Amino acid sequence: MDRWFLIAATLLAAAGGVWGMISVHHGKRSPWTLAWMFGVFLCQIGFLGVRGQLRAACPLMDHGEILTFLAWSLTLFYLLIGPAYRISLLGVFTAPLVVLFQALALIPGTLTANPARLVGSNPWHETHSATSVLAYGALALAAVAGVMFLVLDRQLKEQHLKSGLFRNLPPVRELLISLERLLWLGSGLLTVGIAAGLLMPRTAAAWGHLIAAMAVWFAYALLLGIKQVRGVTGRRLSLSAVILFLLSLAVFAFI
Repeated sequence: MDRWFLIAATLLAAAGGVWGMISVHHGKRSPWTLAWMFGVFLCQIGFLGVRGQLRAACPLMDHGEILTFLAWSLTLFYLLIGPAYRISLLGVFTAPLVVLFQALALIPGTLTANPARLVGSNPWHETHSATSVLAYGALALAAVAGVMFLVLDRQLKEQHLKSGLFRNLPPVRELLISLERLLWLGSGLLTVGIAAGLLMPRTAAAWGHLIAAMAVWFAYALLLGIKQVRGVTGRRLSLSAVILFLLSLAVFAFI
């Protein structure tokens, strides 16, 4: 049952992304982007709800669950941020990343077939896991907004001002506002996750993961600090958000 929820969420995200790109190609902004992504979100909740009942804990015990939770977090922040800033096209850029994470989760062996119930779970451990993955959802969406800015910047430089994509991309200012707020939100959640990680019981292997997470936090804090003190161009901020997110995925190698 849980796998069918995940398959449905992946197919809906793929359909939403393809439909959105077709609409953009014809010079229109798809009014269905939000609806597709909301359907994805509901299916993700179904999957995580079933896995949570089987685990009797937050479903973050194997790589498949972590990838799905990350996709859910990414979708959640899109639904919160996208409509608020009138950037529904963000869903067209978000959908492929959601499909990628969930397709990886569906690879045989990634999801535990018969998940065991967790006995004696530690609340600090669950707080650390949940807030850290939520942080990655916000940082992933910041990277998506960064990609959108870089595409817009390139089209401006090449004077592709009449293309369907250019005419449907949101204003530069809205993109940068969303990007920066997502970076602050992701960094704040990561701070909570690291604090919980320091309070939870740790094995020797867990230290490697925690140190890697702290390195990611420091990199984002440095970027935001430079942005506040010296200022950073939109292009550099966007490029940094994309590169830092890709590098930060190395943290999962320590899990």
